[in-house]
Amino acid sequence: MRGRFRVFLDANILFSAAKSDGAVRSLIDRVLDGGHECWVDEFVVTEARRNLVAKEPGSLEAFETLLLRLQVNQAHGIDAQSKEAAWLPEKDRPVLAAAIRLHCDYLVTGDKTHFGAGYGMKFGGVAICSPRSMLENL
Repeated sequence: MRGRFRVFLDANILFSAAKSDGAVRSLIDRVLDGGHECWVDEFVVTEARRNLVAKEPGSLEAFETLLLRLQVNQAHGIDAQSKEAAWLPEKDRPVLAAAIRLHCDYLVTGDKTHFGAGYGMKFGGVAICSPRSMLENL
């Protein structure tokens, strides 16, 4: 990677980073320490928080601390009908649409089931990648 990049984080990335001080949290640290920006919006924040409350309530403090380091877009103008996101299941379209709307260079997601077919491809200028491929790009 050269220059400064905007990286959009999916809810499953936020969940994993809050849950443990492991590879995903380390990835976010490397992105931020490299001078790049990590972006999220209220849609993914709400989804990650809901899943943490249900499955890992002890991780909520780490989650809130993580959010302080990220760029959080408060806009709720989610265009789930975006043509660029039409290949995704309806519940996942707002994630890609938000990354496009926020002019991010990358969307990092561990959701291979729904986003895996798009790994390594660009949609609306946003390259979709797994945490591992994002790390390799750094």
